[in-house]
Amino acid sequence: MFKRIPFLKLLALAQIGMLARRHFQRLNADERKRLVGLVRHPRGLTADDKAELKGLVRKMEPGAFAGSAARHASPFGRRR
Repeated sequence: MFKRIPFLKLLALAQIGMLARRHFQRLNADERKRLVGLVRHPRGLTADDKAELKGLVRKMEPGAFAGSAARHASPFGRRR
């Protein structure tokens, strides 16, 4: 599979994976464990579970992640 992906795209995917990890690690160990549990079993989440999930995701700053990921994946390079 990886032989078909051009090197620069593969590099961009690796960089985005590292960015995702950095944002995931903004949560402490207990929060990360809880987030994984909520995401693995999304059916039957209570309103409190959904509110908790929303708070955990907010703490990871998804807007900042999206902006960083877009900059890394952009074919036009990074702005300085």
